[in-house]
Amino acid sequence: MNDYRHLADRIADDITAGRLKPGQRLPPQRVFARRRGVAGSTAGRVYAELVRRGLVVGEVGRGTFVRAAGTGPVGRALTEPMAGPPVNLELNYPSAPGQSELLAPALAPLLRPDVLTEAMRPAPADGTGPARRAAADLLATPHWRPSPDRLHFTGNARQAIAATLASLVRPGGRVGVEPLTYPLVKEIAARLGITLVPLATDEEGPRPESVAAAHRSASLSALYVQPTLHNPTSRTMGDERRRQLAGTVTDLGIPVVEDRIWSFLADGDPLAAHAPRLTHVVDGLSKRVAPGLTVGFVVAPPQRGEAVAAAIRSGGWNAGRFALEAAVRWIEDGTVTRLVAAKRADAAHRQRILGEELRGFAVRSDPRACFAWWELPTPWRADTFTAAAAAHGIAVTPGPAFAVDPNRTPDAVRLGLASAAEAELRRALRVLAGVARGGW
Repeated sequence: MNDYRHLADRIADDITAGRLKPGQRLPPQRVFARRRGVAGSTAGRVYAELVRRGLVVGEVGRGTFVRAAGTGPVGRALTEPMAGPPVNLELNYPSAPGQSELLAPALAPLLRPDVLTEAMRPAPADGTGPARRAAADLLATPHWRPSPDRLHFTGNARQAIAATLASLVRPGGRVGVEPLTYPLVKEIAARLGITLVPLATDEEGPRPESVAAAHRSASLSALYVQPTLHNPTSRTMGDERRRQLAGTVTDLGIPVVEDRIWSFLADGDPLAAHAPRLTHVVDGLSKRVAPGLTVGFVVAPPQRGEAVAAAIRSGGWNAGRFALEAAVRWIEDGTVTRLVAAKRADAAHRQRILGEELRGFAVRSDPRACFAWWELPTPWRADTFTAAAAAHGIAVTPGPAFAVDPNRTPDAVRLGLASAAEAELRRALRVLAGVARGGW
C-alpha cells in the first residue's frame, strides 16, 4: 500500500517542481511498471492516486496527461474546470430527428414467431438474395451499380475492411495508404502483419506517381484509400484524379480497397467505376442508419468473391441474419433514403456551426462532412491540446492517431460533429476556441 503512495508522491514532486510540464504525457502504465520495477497492478494504483489528487487526467485510449497548475495559457487551460456536462467529439455517428420512429415499423414484422425463427438462422458470407439485391440498389451511383452476385456481408464496415485486407495481403505484405488514415486500419495492419506505406498526396489525395514509385521500391500488395470525404481531412478526389489513379493501378495490377463509409453524404461515382476488376468497395450501415444494428458490405471484383468469402468465414465476421433482414426492409421501404436526406441536412447545419465558432482558425472540412480537421495554432501540440480539452470535459481525437509515420505526427485534432446534441456541440466548440486562444 505504502509503496504505490510513495511512487505517487515522487511524481507529484516532479509535477510541483515543473520537471513534468502541464500537458505532458506520462508513460503507459506497463512502461512505468517496467522502469520502476513494480507490478502492473501497482502502476495502475499509482496512476489512479494521481488522478484522485487532481494532478493528472486520464483519457481512455490516449494516455495520462499532467494536469497540474502552471503559468501561461497552457497551464490555465489544463486546470480550468469543466463548463458543463462532458461532450464527446471523438464519437461520430450522425442521427436524424425521429430516427427511432422511422426504424421501428420495419422491425415489427420480424418479431412474428415464424419470421423470427428464420431471421435467427446463420447467414452465409454472401447473405441472401434479397439482401444482395437491396445492397446493390443502395450502393448504386449514377454511372455504377454493383452486380448483386458480387456482394458479401459482414457484421460492420470495420470487419469488411479487415476481411478484404486479409484476403489480399499476406503477412509481411505492403499496403499503400494516405499519410493520414483511418486509425482502425493501422490496428488491422498490425494484427495481420501488414506494413503500411504512406504515399505522397496533394489536395486530391494520393498522387498516381507516388503509387508507382512506392511499387517500384518494393511491390505493393494493395492500396487502401478513402476517395470520398477522407477521414480525417474531408478531402474528396475529383473525377479526373480517380481516372488517373485507376489507370495507374490497372497498369501495375495493384488491387484497391476503396472505403466508402462516408460516401452517402456526397454524390459521385466510386473509384470502382474506373477500375472495376481491381477495386474492392467496402461500406456499411453504421453511419447511414445507426451503430447498434448494422451491416458491412464488400463488393468484390470478378474472380475475387470466394477469397473474400473465405476471409469473412475464417475471421468469424459474418453478418447476423436478423440485421440483414432489417436492412433489407429499411432499404426497400425508403427508410434509409429518408435518413440519408436528413443526415445530409444535419451535416450541413453542423458545418455552419463549426464555421461560426472556429472562425479565424485553420480548420479544414467540407460542407457535406460530419467531421473537421483542425490544425492547431502555435504553441499547441496535439497531445497537450487533447489533454486541455479533456480537462474541460471535451474529448477530441489527436492528429497522431491518424498518422502512419510515427515520426511525422501533425499538431492537429479531428472534431467529430455528428454525435453531440446541437447545443452541446456549439458550447464545446466555443470552449475549445477559448482554450486555443490561450484565454481559458
